[in-house]
Amino acid sequence: MPTGSTGAAPAGHRDPAARTRHRTLRRAADRRRNPRLRRTDITVTDERVVRRAVKAAALGNAMEWFDFGIYSYLAITLGKVFFPGGNATTSLLSSFATFAVAFLVRPVGGAYFGPLGDRIGRKKVLALTMIMMALGTLCIGLIPARATIGFWAPVLLVLCRLVQGFSTGGEYGGASTFIAEYAPDKRRGYFGSFLEMGTLIGYTGAAGIVLVLDTALGPDTMLRWGWRLPFLVAGPLGLIGLYLRLRLDETPAFRRLEESRTRRVTGSAADAEAEFAHLSANAPKKKLGEIFTQQWPTLILCVALVGAYNITDYMLLSYMPTYLTDTLRYRESHGLLILLGTMIALMCLLSSVGRLNDRLGRKPLLMTGMLGFLLTSVPAFLLVKQGSVPAVIGGMALLGLCLVCLLGTMSAALPALFPTSVRYGCLAIGYNLAVSLFGGTTPLVITALLHAFDNDVMVPAYYTMAAALVGIAAVTRMKETAGRPLPGSPPSVATEEEAIALVNARSTERRA
Repeated sequence: MPTGSTGAAPAGHRDPAARTRHRTLRRAADRRRNPRLRRTDITVTDERVVRRAVKAAALGNAMEWFDFGIYSYLAITLGKVFFPGGNATTSLLSSFATFAVAFLVRPVGGAYFGPLGDRIGRKKVLALTMIMMALGTLCIGLIPARATIGFWAPVLLVLCRLVQGFSTGGEYGGASTFIAEYAPDKRRGYFGSFLEMGTLIGYTGAAGIVLVLDTALGPDTMLRWGWRLPFLVAGPLGLIGLYLRLRLDETPAFRRLEESRTRRVTGSAADAEAEFAHLSANAPKKKLGEIFTQQWPTLILCVALVGAYNITDYMLLSYMPTYLTDTLRYRESHGLLILLGTMIALMCLLSSVGRLNDRLGRKPLLMTGMLGFLLTSVPAFLLVKQGSVPAVIGGMALLGLCLVCLLGTMSAALPALFPTSVRYGCLAIGYNLAVSLFGGTTPLVITALLHAFDNDVMVPAYYTMAAALVGIAAVTRMKETAGRPLPGSPPSVATEEEAIALVNARSTERRA
């Protein structure tokens, strides 16, 4: 190269010092992209402890849906008890409006309990929500009827529903976070599916107890006092759930986060950064405002996923008995019996779907469910419209197969959207915003639309299809998370051998 030229020397003619600097910078960049993994960085789970954690979280979820399921299955009866007078549609709308009221405060509960769970721990907050849920449900069973205390009966009912909704705001986000942070990475879908098993157990228990009471006591006795019995069961259930939750330790991911916070306070900044760089790319965000400002794109994705999922869920598991009874003129017991069979079938499939999404990925299963609702809702409701028992069962089976793809996958997919330091808060807020806006209002909206469109029995199908379109768009925006560590958490494996193999694999990648 001529003397005085400012052109860069070819790569092969760089001086040794420049080549050394280049290699050093490249290796540093590679280390940042693929940091060193030590055995102490990896969480090796104890399957007995994981199963205990899953049981405690799933029981709380079962109780949540038992409470809400009872109300929806007794909607017609409660409408007569607390909102007598006027025509049957007005009474039913009033009952479902009270059902929806609880969902209005769920985002408030999520905004309170979620960040609290990120600050003081998942276990303490889940114990608190369990107590509040049980008390709210128990008190509904003790409210005198409107014929006894007049205007104050529906007022007390609304207050109890508000307590239920506020406490439930911290339940699903905490329970799904709890299971996700305990489960090994490669089995998160399987263990997460048991959370939704709790959903179906709650719904099945609610439908079963209402069916038994309706058959044993008859409509008149149910109207006088029989409707109270399912609500009174919540007290003992709450004590059992509280006992199971208090026996558990805090999740491994949260314990590591707490250790990182302690070291940041007691140690040097350099030591803390070196020790816990693998835990989180961001500093813990404690304030609610920071969740909205820094996590809003993922929050929107979460709301879209949960909104689509919950419309389909509430349509099938909460609203369908009322649809069969009020629109298609089935007896209450017959509609509940068909739904009961559908839910038992779904429970038998759930763990298999959990294993499948661990193997194939979350996105394929979620997309299958959303596309299924889009393509089969009209045929399913046409079958239900026929009115014969085989046709109704066939329609319910179509919808149930679509729903089980979402039920068995969503509880593993949602916690993986957010980092450990804000996981509970973000999930509680995003989940409950979606449930409040779309899930809990589903029975009310469908009932109102049916009334507006002269009882067009296909209205629920069209509403479900609209939700499925939103869900399809949301799933396409997701990142696949199956088999990978939760964001901001170290890898979690089931055995010591897996941990050693993971360390060796990472070391090989760094040397390559």
